[in-house]
Amino acid sequence: MSVRETIERKLADGIPGLCHLEVINESHRHNVPPGSESHFKLVLVAEAFEGTGLLARHRMINALLAEELAGAVHALAIHAYTRAEWEARMGQAPMSPPCLGGGKASAG
Repeated sequence: MSVRETIERKLADGIPGLCHLEVINESHRHNVPPGSESHFKLVLVAEAFEGTGLLARHRMINALLAEELAGAVHALAIHAYTRAEWEARMGQAPMSPPCLGGGKASAG
């Protein structure tokens, strides 16, 4: 099972009322070998986020993915919304900023 598939399974199983999940491998945008699974963007919409702040949502997700964060996953961009927040954003999560680490900032 790939890292992306493992993340999807753990989030789907661990977050109550999950109604939207995107696990986007952004490793190709970073200074890593081709085929890497080290940088991910998560977009989640769940009933479990109702009445919780951003920090609590991130803690919930980080706890579910503790093993991956201690190993293969180097960076995790988390965009966690309630259904109302997601609808107010018209179903759009922010774009990730360009990578400036690993020598790419000085390339060119």
